[in-house]
Amino acid sequence: MSNISKGKVYGSATVGERGQVVIPAGIRKSFKIKAGDKLIVFAKPEMIGLVPAEEFSLMLNQASEALSKLRKQS
Repeated sequence: MSNISKGKVYGSATVGERGQVVIPAGIRKSFKIKAGDKLIVFAKPEMIGLVPAEEFSLMLNQASEALSKLRKQS
């Protein structure tokens, strides 16, 4: 079972004439996203994702630390 099937549907969004998308209120509230917050945009075939920049930065730091530990063990 894929991770997407374990997720929650928060509604839909429409792309405006200028390419802007309004993120549904429910997901903004769940992820504590507010006006001015930065989001990282990523894509896979047939899928687009948004990740709060702070969370993405934390993930990169954790991955970097894990790689450093693996290098020290070899």
